[in-house]
Amino acid sequence: MPFSKLQKNDAYFSRYQVKYKRRRQGKTDYYARKRLITQAKNKYNAPKYRLVVRFTNKDIICQIVHSEIGGDKVFCAAYAHELKAYGITHGLTNWSSAYATGLLLARRVLKKLELDEAFTGVEEADGEFTLTEAAEVDGEERRPFKVFLDVGLTRTSTGARVFGAMKGCSDGGVFVPHSENRFPGYDMEGKELDAETLRKYIFGGHVAEYMETLADDDEERYKSQFSGYIDDDIEADGLEELYQDAHKQIREDPWKKEDGDAPKKSKDEWKAESKKYRSNKLTKAEKEERVKAKIAEITA
Repeated sequence: MPFSKLQKNDAYFSRYQVKYKRRRQGKTDYYARKRLITQAKNKYNAPKYRLVVRFTNKDIICQIVHSEIGGDKVFCAAYAHELKAYGITHGLTNWSSAYATGLLLARRVLKKLELDEAFTGVEEADGEFTLTEAAEVDGEERRPFKVFLDVGLTRTSTGARVFGAMKGCSDGGVFVPHSENRFPGYDMEGKELDAETLRKYIFGGHVAEYMETLADDDEERYKSQFSGYIDDDIEADGLEELYQDAHKQIREDPWKKEDGDAPKKSKDEWKAESKKYRSNKLTKAEKEERVKAKIAEITA
């Protein structure tokens, strides 16, 4: 057996610098993050906002975030499970729900900034490519609230749901710099966007098509897969109207609560809640007494 040179010796390990914790965990792409949070120096201390979109198995999280030295601060947030208050109770992680969640976030943040009347966005979604432009407020030109899309580790394939949330936020009146290249319906060869295909995705047309196909081909599987829709009497041809009503309600009241929601707790109530199950620390004498009592119980 030939001798091989020891590549990783003590000198190598003593000089090894570990990567950031979230890189080691595989959670953060620091190459992208560095570019998303670095602000132009001539803007001084102005925050640079990001539209953070994340998907879980049962929910969609949309947040507007800016970074500070001490960490990231969430300015406004919307979640797909909140869409139940607007009549969307099924398919909370599909493309149409991603659009609705992005729209909900946009209307919330503009309401918070008191810009909701000046920047209405696209009130009736038609699938056309648009960007939010400056508007006139009190006789002066006002630029729109600007955010940059943060996809995290999501693969940015054409038609990905993350672009549904971005489109919803853009149509809601927030300026999100983007192009139409990654929307469903974009033709790579012809370099054109089919607005009708994009509109179909916004209003659940792709889900309706699948429902109809499955109902014709395999009724048993249809009843199993869409049992929730069947229980609530939601049919394929009623999906578009359902999403249109939801979009209208979101614009009317972006902070609407679901019926039966408990009232919001105050800080004092949350403080009392956190202390409810907390056990007080024992003193040294109390611990010794506890040990003696346990020994006496065992030996008795």
